[in-house]
Amino acid sequence: MEFHYTVTSHKSIEAVIEALDAQLKAEHFGILWQLDLTQKLRDKGIEDYTRPFHILEVCNPHEAAKVLSHNELVGYFLPCKIVVYVDQSHVRIGLPRPTALLGILNSSELNETAEEIEQTLIRVIEKAKWSKTLKIILDGRLFTSISQIWSL
Repeated sequence: MEFHYTVTSHKSIEAVIEALDAQLKAEHFGILWQLDLTQKLRDKGIEDYTRPFHILEVCNPHEAAKVLSHNELVGYFLPCKIVVYVDQSHVRIGLPRPTALLGILNSSELNETAEEIEQTLIRVIEKAKWSKTLKIILDGRLFTSISQIWSL
């Protein structure tokens, strides 16, 4: 198994990030922070790296609490990361596999949770690479899924 999971999308980086945000929310994850690495390098005076590269730090707080309560060393791997970048004119979406990271700690309980998280994030990426983002404004509130509206 590879250390990472990476796919190609024919959407723009902006559209991919927007779709990731919506798909992550649907799976009870959120984007904690987004780094435009190319811009940050430019801000630091490095002009020769010009390819777009974004790092999203994502988290499901319930899953984070679960793994941290089992072994605090997991904190070294949190939050999960999803990267969106351009490589040879293609938009790539990827993540380091939680199973590869947490496998270092040799815990069957952590491995099970890592597998669940990994499958969820892969599902998010797969949906985001193809999906169109749904946006509905109802009574001044923004909804990004039909299930949010039905839960009213």
